[in-house]
This record gives sequence, C-alpha cells and structure tokens, in this order.
Amino acid sequence: MRKAADRIRHAVSFEIIGLLLAVPLGAWAFDKPLADIGVIGVVGATIATFWNYVYNVMFDHAMQKLRGNTRKTAWIRVLHAFLFEAGLLGMLLPLFAWYLGISLWDAFVMDISFSVFYLCYAFVFNWIYDWLFPLPEWKQAELGEARR
Repeated sequence: MRKAADRIRHAVSFEIIGLLLAVPLGAWAFDKPLADIGVIGVVGATIATFWNYVYNVMFDHAMQKLRGNTRKTAWIRVLHAFLFEAGLLGMLLPLFAWYLGISLWDAFVMDISFSVFYLCYAFVFNWIYDWLFPLPEWKQAELGEARR
C-alpha cells in the first residue's frame, strides 16, 4: 500500500492540476465570474483533498481485504472514481448553492458537471500517477505473471 507521503503527493498534485483546468472551464461553461468559480474551486479542492486521502485509504484497505492486493483493473478504476465523486457530490452540493446564491437544482447541475469532468480527469490522472509511481508489489506481481 502507499505510504502517507505518497498519498499526500497524489492528493495535492491531483487538486492543483484539477483546479488549473476546472476553474476557467467552469467560469466559461456557467457564465459565472472567474473569482466566484475560483472560490468554490478552492474550497471544493480543499474538501476534496481531505476526502481524497481518507477515501483512498479506505478503498485500498477494502481492496486489500477483498482481493489481497491493491492493483486496480480498468473496471475497479471506474468504480473507484465514481464512488469518490458520489461522496464528494454529497458534501459540495449545499456549499455551491449557498455561496453562488443559486437553487439546489442549479447547484446540482453545476456539481454534476464538475463531477463528470473530475470523473474523467480522476481516471486519467490516477492511471498516469500509478504508471509514474508504481508500487513495488505491482512490479513483483507483473514479474510473476510474466514467468507463467
């Protein structure tokens, strides 16, 4: 499993890159001031960073218990990203509505849009991250599979 420093690097880099992409796109897509989208982006990213750490620890422990390892197939990556975004949606929806002074429905549409963006982004980011920073146990498993 990943160590705390690796998880922190993962969460922080995920949120910084995500903000650099999502804030300008969100301001343009929803015709809202960049500053307002920036504020909800930073608050959302802060909440998401803590959620990311907690969620990934829980997910890895569940994988270790259910599968005996933390290697993710493509379908597990889809499930991983979807469950993360569902949990985050529940936390951010009321904040979006309150801060932007919009209805819960409008906040839901906005949040779902950000969730779809981050769902795709999370899938790609995590795959690249795992490729750049593989765990030793994955290399050993690949060697074992290659020997068969």
